[in-house]
Amino acid sequence: MYDLIIVGAGPAGLSAAVYGRRAGLDLIVIEQTPMGGGQVVDTYEVDNYLGMPGINGFELGQKFRSHADGLGAVFKSGRVTAVRDEGERKIVETADGASYEARTLILAGGAEHAKLGVPGEEEYRGQGVSYCATCDGAFFKKRDVAVVGGGDVAVEDAVYLSRFCNKVYLIHRRDSLRAAKSLQEKLFSCENAEIIWNSTLQRIKGTDLVEGISIRQNGEDTERELAVEGVFLAVGMRPNTEIYRGTVACDERGYLLAGEDCATSVPGIFAAGDIRTKALRQIVTAVSDGACAVASAAQYLRL
Repeated sequence: MYDLIIVGAGPAGLSAAVYGRRAGLDLIVIEQTPMGGGQVVDTYEVDNYLGMPGINGFELGQKFRSHADGLGAVFKSGRVTAVRDEGERKIVETADGASYEARTLILAGGAEHAKLGVPGEEEYRGQGVSYCATCDGAFFKKRDVAVVGGGDVAVEDAVYLSRFCNKVYLIHRRDSLRAAKSLQEKLFSCENAEIIWNSTLQRIKGTDLVEGISIRQNGEDTERELAVEGVFLAVGMRPNTEIYRGTVACDERGYLLAGEDCATSVPGIFAAGDIRTKALRQIVTAVSDGACAVASAAQYLRL
């Protein structure tokens, strides 16, 4: 039986691995993808992580992983399918039939891109519809594309795409952006980027590949057609908590209920990073959560 099992190897999970090993805990990290790193590895540029302005997201993720590796953290590859609480004994099961036991758990599985649910979204996924500009943007060099959203990710995507796309439309349902002011300023300076305010995406069209979209301005019945070959959806995140619901308490959106100490409703189970209820979901807060969760787990183990 391990002292601690960490589920997820993004910034929160890797931070927990570092702090856990420094605390002398016998632990393992279970990650669905062997490389790990979480969402950060798909980020073209990270400009707000302290001391590392402008670092490539993949490089930052690998630095996190190397730090944990250097301290002797053990990683297991597998998709977690069930978590059971049996008091002092927590059990984690994976899709390949493996079962692991520990006295404490840190759930750090993060979140995934939310779907918009418009006609054509699923049909053209991978055929012009993408949720990751840094992953797929290179396929659209010198082409016209649209980004849907108004937060940090959407604006970051639009700025990134503007570097090599012919034209970038940012479609936002409100009359102001929610993104950080520094990001907005970058977007406003992009000559080939156009913001379409107070509008929503209605449908995605094409034959074999995306050829255009229909948008509608708020309060109007008519739709406007835009000829684009790529559609990047950045409309929020959905926490990866389905397998925990019924065991650990969640809020109405599915985020695990946990405060700054990362303690959930189940003694000995902690939540760190984008998976938990919190006001700000950033790399720096995920890393902080990893440290806080280990401190709470270590305290629990001493009880």
